[in-house]
Formats: sequence, structure tokens, C-alpha cells
Amino acid sequence: MKLEDKESLNYKIRQLVWKAAQKVVSKGKVDFKEVVLEHPEDLSHGDYSTNIALRIHSRRVPPSRSGSVREVSPYELAVEIANAFREQGLPDFIAKIEVAPPGFLNIRLANEYLISQIAEVLKKKEKYGSSKLGEGKTMVIDYSSPNIAKPFGIGHLRSTIIGQAIYNLYKFLGWKTIGDNHLGDWGTQFGKLIVAIRRWSKKPLNQLTIADLEKLYVKFHQQASKKPQLEDEAREWFKKLEEKDSEARKIWKTCVEISLKEFDRVYQLLGIKIDYALGESFYEDKMPEVLKLAARKKVAKKSQGALVIDLSEAGIPPAMLLKSDGATTYLLRDLATIWYRKRRWQPDLYVYEVGADQKLHFQQLFLAASKLGLGKITQFVHVAHGLIRFEEGKMSTREGKTIHLEEVLEEAIRRAQKIIQASQTKRGLSVRQQEKVARVVGIGAVKYFDLSHHPTTDIIFDWEKMFRLEGNSAPYLQYTYARTQSVLRKSKIQSTKSKINFKFQISNFKLNEEELALLRTVYKFPEVVLEAAGNFSPNLICNFLYDLAAKFNLFYNKWPILQAETPATRDFRLALTAAVGQVIKNGLSLLGIETLERM
Repeated sequence: MKLEDKESLNYKIRQLVWKAAQKVVSKGKVDFKEVVLEHPEDLSHGDYSTNIALRIHSRRVPPSRSGSVREVSPYELAVEIANAFREQGLPDFIAKIEVAPPGFLNIRLANEYLISQIAEVLKKKEKYGSSKLGEGKTMVIDYSSPNIAKPFGIGHLRSTIIGQAIYNLYKFLGWKTIGDNHLGDWGTQFGKLIVAIRRWSKKPLNQLTIADLEKLYVKFHQQASKKPQLEDEAREWFKKLEEKDSEARKIWKTCVEISLKEFDRVYQLLGIKIDYALGESFYEDKMPEVLKLAARKKVAKKSQGALVIDLSEAGIPPAMLLKSDGATTYLLRDLATIWYRKRRWQPDLYVYEVGADQKLHFQQLFLAASKLGLGKITQFVHVAHGLIRFEEGKMSTREGKTIHLEEVLEEAIRRAQKIIQASQTKRGLSVRQQEKVARVVGIGAVKYFDLSHHPTTDIIFDWEKMFRLEGNSAPYLQYTYARTQSVLRKSKIQSTKSKINFKFQISNFKLNEEELALLRTVYKFPEVVLEAAGNFSPNLICNFLYDLAAKFNLFYNKWPILQAETPATRDFRLALTAAVGQVIKNGLSLLGIETLERM
């Protein structure tokens, strides 16, 4: 999904390149979308680079002096575009444009512009990087969605953490964002649980714990492998549940209440608050509306006794609405969910942060929804995350091979406490403050380790990588932020409420390599936010923050800040330090990770 901010620097430069390309190639032969800007890894190649000349050189074939036609090389075309670009007049924010073989246009930003972005960060503070791009648009994101009657497993961490980060990104870009925790509180699994409770539970219903429910669920599958008839019994009990059988409803309601208490505790530990928690059962009375809509649109038909929507034109199995015994399906409940969300919020975008193993389900769901007129296919997005794996392999609740998320989070806090006890961090901190630092560092480490991977990749859980104080980890970024705040405290800028002085002559100001590297990174933050949101990839924020922190620490270790050689240099370096700290804080906030003033 492409998010385009017409106020962004990237967009403005692309427009200038496009206009220049139009001048040397017949108008209409260059599409604006063809102009793509990248940031060269080697800063000597400029701040932006485009290969537009390589893309379009075959369209520029001028006649030679003899009248014969000669094809222009990409390099020659790039020179023509660069000349046309200069003829337009270089804007204040561009220092120069150069051509590099075999036909790249390299654009260098003016130092004055880069320094002005530091002032922009300090002016906008926590709003730096945000935009009004999404004003008037609504996005509903479906994430976390644990199953009732099962402890919150580590497997649900990815959907919860990635989903929250995507929610934060779109809200930061001005969208009206609605988070919906679509709890798995309905379906055949409850038939299984009811059978297990009735057959094997030795406790009164109101004394069952989440651990008891998990054991009973595992036992059902162990027994069903020996006695397949138990599966039929489970289906019968789910049908009773749908038919409002009093015993089935009582057991189900108790399971829901036990589970919600468990989930609330874990969400509190994670610092997650989702706007709505509407379980599948909420849509029980909305399903008939979808069936009526399917009949009215004439898109459903009977197939072997079941009611389905044919999707053969997409080469995928049909979407089943009702089973042959008349029982509703998971897909019908999901369609009822879309129907409800459309009526209540009129979303422009529906995002589902759910595991990659549900890919076929969402293909069926989105196609069925579009056939029912509930939205265009382009309005639906499945952000398919990979698995979290341990050395032992994949986890499975059915087999009893789960690792509870709460246990992982508590272990993360314990490991953070050990680091604090072995470092200088605890000096000057009360026991309560040390506990807070351990919680923020521990939870942050778990979140960041997940988010630093692309959502689609599988993750091998690794405690050592998670808690590295050097390298791409949350503790490293949190420590870098705390370092920036320590410098500012020592400068007494915060205590005196004085402003960092920007009244130095930029034109006479010589920047060192490390300062320039920071300036040429900070300004990219709004662009990275836009790209991360458009690609549903919070890992891009992680990559950027790590790069920024590494450059700052290199600068910090090489150059004096408070003891700089001149007042102007000191003021500039303080401004740079404050801006880096603010951008790190903004980025971590988007990832749902707290920062610490002291660490």
C-alpha cells in the first residue's frame, strides 16, 4: 500500500525530477510513479538517488545531425535531466545534483536545510514525524485476538505487538484508528471444552482456572485421537451452544470470564490498551443479516448440503457460510464482523494482523466481502506474521506445547533486574525506581526483539540478542536516549528552561563528519514513518532508530559537547543531542516502548 504525503520532502524532490524528465522526453511519456527516490548507503553519493534515466532512456531517441536516429545512453539522458533540473532553479533545500554512471541522478541536500530540521524537531517535539495525511480517513485494525479458555501464549505476542505498532503509526499520520480485539470466544473448540469439562473436570465450575481449562483442552485432543467419536460429541455441544442450551451457555460464560481476567493482567504488563474487545459471540445476531445479504445479492449457493460463495475465478476453494448440518462457520462470523464494522465506522481500510497460516482464510474472506458489496478488495489487508519458534520448534496448544506469555515477560523483567544489579544504573535509584527500570527495559526488550524482525519472518526466540547493550536492541536504544538526557541535564537547559541557541552563522559553521552523518539521518524520520505505515512494517522504524543511535554514540565518543571549543559549537551540539533524543523517543513510542530519563 502506497502512502503519499504531498507535503513531504521526498514528494517535492520527485516532482522536480519528474518535471525535468518531462522536458527532455516527450510530455506524457514519463509517469510520476516511475520517479523513485532512494537513500544511497554511501553518503558521498548524496542524500537521494534516482534511476529514472535508466528506466526511460529508450523513450528518448533524438535524430543525429545526419538525420539518422541514435539512441541516447542512460548516462547521457541523466545529464540532460540534470541540466533541465538546474534550469528550473535549485530550491533552497538542494545544494547540488550530480550524475553518476551508468545513469543515476544523485541529489545532495543543503546543510542549511539539514540544520533547520533540528530546529523543526525541537519545535514539534513529540509530534515530529507526524502528519495530517490521514485526516478524514478511518482504519479498523483487528489484532491480538487470543482464544478464550487458553492462557495468553507467546504465539499471540506478535499479533498484539505488531498490531499495536501499526495502530500507533496510522494514528500518528492523522487517521482515525480503531483497534478491535476480536476474541476467539465462539466456535467448535467450545464444544470440545464443554465435553472435556463435563467428562473430566473434578472441580466446581466457578473454581476452574485458566490452567485447568488448558489442561482439559489438551486432554480432549489426546482422548479424541483414540476415540474419534468425541469430535462428533463436541460438534453437537457447539450446536447446543448456538441454540442457547442453558448448560452449554453457563459453561461457556464461565470460561469467558476466567479468560478475560487473565488477558487483562497480561495486557497491563505489556502496556497495551485496545479500544474494543468484541468477541466472535458478539456477532451471533449479525450473521442472519449476512445470510440475507448473500441471498439478496445472489452470490451464495448450496454445495453438498452446505451454503457457499463460489470463488473459483480466483482459483481458491469456496467460502463456506453454513455447514451441511446448518451450523455457522468462522468465515460467516468474520463476514458479520465486517458487516458490523462497515455500519458502525465506515472504514476506509480494514487491517487484520493475524498469523500467516490464515492466508487462505483471509483470501476467501476478502473476496466474499467484496462480492457481498461490503468493501472493495483493496480496502482489506492481511498483515501475515510468521511464527515465534524456540529451539524445540513450533508450539501447539492441542499438544500442550505452549509457553505462556506472562512467564516470558516475568523472566524478561528478572533478566533486566540482573543487568541493573551488575551495573552502575542502580546508583541513586530507590528500590521502586529500580523495579520500574527493570520493567521498562525487560518489556521493551521483548517487544523490540519482535518488532525488529519483518512481520512475515519466523523468529527464533533468543534471550541473549534481546538484552544486548550493544547492537540492535531496545536496551541499547533506551540507553542512548538516557545518555542524551544526561547531557541535557548537565547543561542545565531543562532546569533553567532556557532555549538552545540557534543564532549561529550556518554559512561559517564547519561541520565534522559525525555531525553531518547525524544531520543526514534525523531528517529521514518522517519519511521512514510513512514507509513503515504504508508497508505495515514497524521493523523499518527499528532499523532507522538503530542507525541513528549508532551514529549518535560515535559522535558522543569522539567530540565534546558541553566542553566544545566555542559557544556556537556547544549550542549546536546540544541542539543536535536534544533532537536525536526526541526522535529516538518518538520512534520508540510508535513501537509501544517506553523510554527512561536515567538508566
